[in-house]
Amino acid sequence: AETFLLLLVTVGFGILGFLDDFIKVVMKRNLGLTSKQKLAGQILISAVFFYIYQLNDFATTVSIPLTDISVDLGWFYVLFIIFWLVGFSNAVNLTDGLDGLVSGTSAIAFGALAVLAWNQSQYDVSIFAVAVVGAVLGFLVFNAHPAKVFMGDTGSLALGGAIAAIAILTKLEILLVLIGGVFVIETLSVIIQVISFKTTGKRVFRMSPLHHHYELVGWSEWRVVVTFWTVGLLCAVLGIYIEVWI
Repeated sequence: AETFLLLLVTVGFGILGFLDDFIKVVMKRNLGLTSKQKLAGQILISAVFFYIYQLNDFATTVSIPLTDISVDLGWFYVLFIIFWLVGFSNAVNLTDGLDGLVSGTSAIAFGALAVLAWNQSQYDVSIFAVAVVGAVLGFLVFNAHPAKVFMGDTGSLALGGAIAAIAILTKLEILLVLIGGVFVIETLSVIIQVISFKTTGKRVFRMSPLHHHYELVGWSEWRVVVTFWTVGLLCAVLGIYIEVWI
């Protein structure tokens, strides 16, 4: 059941991203799917995920890191799952702006989740995560600067959904905020930029998402990518330390 749920989200979000890319690249319509169409598709896939999740009697609790507290959300968990799957798929999508950036950061996040799933004896989930690590590292060979192949929404939405789905199945939803820290920071930079510009008319960053800000500051593309990889690695290691040893 766990593997099926992971494949459902990965393939489902991937197809949604593919439709967006196909419309942009092949049909020459720059906007692709509208934001409402994309959101509707993400919500539908997330709702199906929850339905199958419920049929298998998986827990509807959310654990608070560094404590023994678990909150049972009951039927409200469906809203949480939708928010988490949609949120992280879009967060990874926002991060996909430089050659190799998402390939490297997602490989690190999936690697950390693989370790934590194995630690919980959830071997199917762990093997899935390791398989994705292998896939994105193989992709990175051709996606590193200068990129010969681009990820597009097909890859970024699928990877973001898969990361969130693994966190849900391993009950590491809240800890994912740390393990996927780069994706969270990138998303927050966009939110901060939009709120600041609409309320004050001023921009906090030269450009958002955050990786473009550092480009405009004068950093080379490779320096930005390696720095973000390093931050992602530190977040992942800290997440493993919190879950396993504290």
